[in-house]
Parts: sequence; C-alpha cells; structure tokens
Amino acid sequence: MSTASRPRLRAAVLCALVTLVTACSPGGEPTPRREASATSAAPSSRPPGPDERVEVVMAGLDRRARAAQLFVTGVPLADLASGDSVAQSGVGGLFLAGRSVAPAAELAATAERWQSLSPGPRLWVAVDQEGGAVQSLTGPGFERLPSALDQAALPPAELTALAGDMGTALRDAGINLDLAPVADVVPPGTEAANEPIGAHDRHYGSTPESAATAVATVVDGLAQAGVTATLKHFPGLGRVRDNTDTTAGVTDPTTTADDAQVTLFADLARSPAHPFVMVSSATYPQIDPAAQAAFSPVVVTDLLRKRLRFDGVVISDDLGSARAVRDVPPGERAVRFLAAGGTLVLTVEPAIVPEMIDAVLARSEADPSFAATVDDAVRTALLAKERAGLLATDVSR
Repeated sequence: MSTASRPRLRAAVLCALVTLVTACSPGGEPTPRREASATSAAPSSRPPGPDERVEVVMAGLDRRARAAQLFVTGVPLADLASGDSVAQSGVGGLFLAGRSVAPAAELAATAERWQSLSPGPRLWVAVDQEGGAVQSLTGPGFERLPSALDQAALPPAELTALAGDMGTALRDAGINLDLAPVADVVPPGTEAANEPIGAHDRHYGSTPESAATAVATVVDGLAQAGVTATLKHFPGLGRVRDNTDTTAGVTDPTTTADDAQVTLFADLARSPAHPFVMVSSATYPQIDPAAQAAFSPVVVTDLLRKRLRFDGVVISDDLGSARAVRDVPPGERAVRFLAAGGTLVLTVEPAIVPEMIDAVLARSEADPSFAATVDDAVRTALLAKERAGLLATDVSR
C-alpha cells in the first residue's frame, strides 16, 4: 500500500465503523453518532475486516502504548523471570537472547505467563533458531538442527519435514517469531573471509538461485506451524568481512540496488506466509553511502518498500548492544530506524527501551510528519499481529 493511499484508507475504515461509534461526514471525518430513527437503514452485518480490527485496537491505545508496540525487547534466556516486567511494560514483543537447554514445556509456560501479563495485544515471542552455530534452544523438545548450508543439501522432502518440525517445536514452546532463515548469499570461495555468515555456514547457497528454494521451504515450514519467519539481513551480509555485532563501520562496497541477492529478498518476502524482513546495520555505498542500512530511507523506503514493493514488517537487527550502532544515542537509533521506514525496533538491551520510546514520542510531538510515520508503522505491526492471531487484549485469550 502506498503512503499516499493510507489517509483515504483510514477515512474509509472510520466510516466502516459507523455502527460502533460514529457517523461519517461527506468529507470522511468522523462526527458524533445520532440516535437511529425508526426509518434509519439497518446497520451492516458485515464483520469487520483486518484493517478495521487494527483501527479499533489502535483507538484503544494511547500514544505511548502505540509507540511501545514497535519494540521487541531482549530477555536473557539465563534469566527468564526478568521478562515479566518487560511483558508488563506494553512492548510489542520479547526476544529470547542467548542459549538455553530448558525444556520446551518450561519455555511454553513462561511464554504464556508473559502473554497474560501483557496489557495490550499478545506479544511476539522471538528467538534465533537457525541451526548449526546459531541455535538458541537445544533442550528437551528441540532437535539439534544442521547448519543452513547442510539444510540446503538435504533432499527436498527431508528439508520440508525438518522445517515443519522446527516450526512445531517452536510453537509448542510458546514461540511465534523466528529470527530466521538467513537469506544472505555468500559468493563461492569467500566463505572463510565472511565472518558473520559464511564462516559459520549460515547461508543456504552461494548464488541467489541455489539459496531461493531452501529458504522458501523453511519460511513455509515455520508458517505451517504458526510461526512467523524473518528473512535476514537485507540487503545482504554475504559480502562483508566483519560482524556488525562486534565491529563498527562494516561496509559492503559491492552490492547495488539491482543486485540479484537484493531481488532474492523481495521474491521471498512476497510469500503468502508474510515473513518479516530484517535490515542490517552495515553500510552499502553503492546504494546509500550516507547512512547505515537500518537508518537509511534510501535502503528501507526507496528500495525495499517502493521499488521492491514490500509492505510488511521491517525489523531491525540489534539496535541495543551491537557495536555497529553504539556511537549513536539509543533514542536516536529508534527514531532514525522508524524515520527510514522500519517497523519493529529490536534491542537485546532492555534497559534502553524507555529512552527509545521517549525519543520517539518527543520527535512525534515536534514533527507531525514523523508522527504519521509512526502511526503507519503501528498499523503495519498490528496487521501482522492480526494475521498471527495476536490482537486479543483480554487476559482470557
């Protein structure tokens, strides 16, 4: 959906809610509802659609509660009890950070407790569960997963079964968002020098063509179990040398907007499974030399949203403790990411979330255009929750 069409949609949605609270004036603005007369037309029996349900939920959230929905906040797997206060804060989701051998049943009970504590829509409960070197959960209920490169080498039927089992295990543990699979492409012969991806066999292939089918299979397998996938790390970390988690100034001097690996993300993101897209914190001078991808309107809005036509959730790579963003004040990280066109701010560090939300609210008060951008991001975030069945707000849900 284009940005220009959203005001018209919002007016139409408000009109569609006439039987609930308002009537619409000829200009599309809501006016107080009058008592219906005996000759009034009968209200429509059509159930509200997803966009209308999102608007109803948004109307029940104040400005701070709306902004909080745009944050996925880290909870250490070694200290799950600390997640209770995070869940109560009204954030959009919790990210299980680190490694754990806890049983799936124990994690499920913890996740459901968090859901009951959330004052708003149900939470995203996220984890890094790729396989190989990046598998956060290995306790009872979780099978050891091969690396992405080894997954891609499996016969199609075996990979389909593996992806389905992976999704089922996560769902049974109360997890509904996997920050996987990696869609980065590492050119052949460069794997060892590509510290974040290739050196750990996190990629599914050395060309977009060889990676596409395997990545799509994992996305579909997760979705069939009710788990949303995340394609990472747009526009690609397959050609960098250093890891943005531990190194500042990571740059990909080669990738262009027309690159086949960039197009691969778009092709995969248009899946009916509605995967998220995670944007990297590296810089891509051939696309935008002026800003890191996560803070770049050229990368997120112009390339991913407009040119590649992705209108779903764009989630950041870690904006909490990653070395790549440490020189930017925390509040400014959140503001820059949302201004660039992002949707969900991921931060491993929970202590900085209040500062980030304060900065978003302050910028919204000073800049009506940014405030509208934030509201659009909230709509995108809530629509994804609607698709995932997470919009309920009562504790009996």
